[in-house]
Amino acid sequence: MSEPAAGPVTVPVTEDVSWHRVDHGSAVGAVRRAAVALGERLGLGESLLGEIGIVATELAGNQVKHAGGGNVLLRACRAPEGNGVELVAIDAGPGMGDVPQAFGDGHSTAGTLGIGLGAVRRLTTSLDVFSAPGRGTVIAVSIGPDGVTRAGRGSAIAGLTRPLTGEAVCGDGYAVRVDAGVLTAVLLDGLGHGPLAATATATGVRAFLDAPPGGAAELLTRVHRALAGTRGAAAAVLRYDGGDEVRLAGIGNISGHVFGGERRRGMVSYPGIAGGQARTVREAGYPFPARGTVVLHSDGVSDRLALPDPGLPRRGPLVVAALCLRDYGVRADDASVLVLTRGDGGSDGGGTS
Repeated sequence: MSEPAAGPVTVPVTEDVSWHRVDHGSAVGAVRRAAVALGERLGLGESLLGEIGIVATELAGNQVKHAGGGNVLLRACRAPEGNGVELVAIDAGPGMGDVPQAFGDGHSTAGTLGIGLGAVRRLTTSLDVFSAPGRGTVIAVSIGPDGVTRAGRGSAIAGLTRPLTGEAVCGDGYAVRVDAGVLTAVLLDGLGHGPLAATATATGVRAFLDAPPGGAAELLTRVHRALAGTRGAAAAVLRYDGGDEVRLAGIGNISGHVFGGERRRGMVSYPGIAGGQARTVREAGYPFPARGTVVLHSDGVSDRLALPDPGLPRRGPLVVAALCLRDYGVRADDASVLVLTRGDGGSDGGGTS
C-alpha cells in the first residue's frame, strides 16, 4: 500500500512489502532473513526481532514440509503506538483437520524448529487461521506492540495487494480512514502496471486521505479530480457507518460483492477512468447483514469469486482477503482485494478455532 500523507487517519497504516515463494528448504532461510530485516527497518528491538525470526521460520518451514510449498507475504504496520510486522502464510496444501491441536503446546512439526505452531501462537500479538482438510491453509499473524497490528479477527477491514509477476511495485493500492466512527476505504487500480500505475494509485490514496470527511461519491470525486494528469485508475470508495447498509461509489473495473449466508449481491461501479473520462460519479446503498462480508477487488481477481466456506465471516478480513487472492487471483496482472467483515451475531473475537 502506498504511504499516506498526513490526514484524519485513525487506523494503522499497512504496507505490503514483499511476497516470497516457498518451494524449497533454502527459501525458509530467505523468508526469515527478509522478515528480520523488515523488523530492523521498522526499528523493532532485539527481542521482537528474535520472535519474528522464529515465527517466520516455523510458518515457511511448515509450507515446505507439509504443504509442498506456498507463499509468505511480509507486511509493515505503522501506528502512533509503534511499529509492527505482519506475516501472511498462504498455501493450497492438504490443510489441517484439527487446528486447535496443531497450535497447542507440545505439538511439534518435524523438519522446522521443532517447537511447533504453539510457539507461533505464544509469540504473536494476533493470530488468525483458516484451514480444512483438502482446502489448504492461511495463517495471518502480527508481531509488535498491542494495538498496532491488525491481523486478528477483532479488526473489521483489511486489504492485500500483489504485483504482476516480474514487477517490483504494484499498481493497485488501498487506504482506510475513520471519521467520527464512520469507516471509509478506497481501492485503486492504476491503469496498466509498474511505476506509472503505482504513481497514479499513490496520488489517489493521498487525495482520499487528505480530503475532509464526506460521502462515498464526494470522496471519489476528489480522487477523480486529483488523478487528472496521471495515467488514471479504476477507483471505488466504500463507506460504512456501523448500521445495516454499506455504500459504494465506483469508476471503472473495481468489482464489489456483498456476501450474506448463501447469497452474493453485486455492487455497481460505473464505466470510466478516474482522472480521465467518467460521466457518472454516483453512490448506492446495499443491505449489509449481520456476519456479512463485503469484498472489493481489482480486475486482477476473477469476478467468479466466491467465499469458500460459510464460516469465513468468523475469520478476520485479512485471512478472507488472502483466500480470495489465492483462489481467484490472476497472475498476469496486478491484483488487490479489500474485505470488510461485519461480526455481529456471536463472533468469538480471536483464537484459532
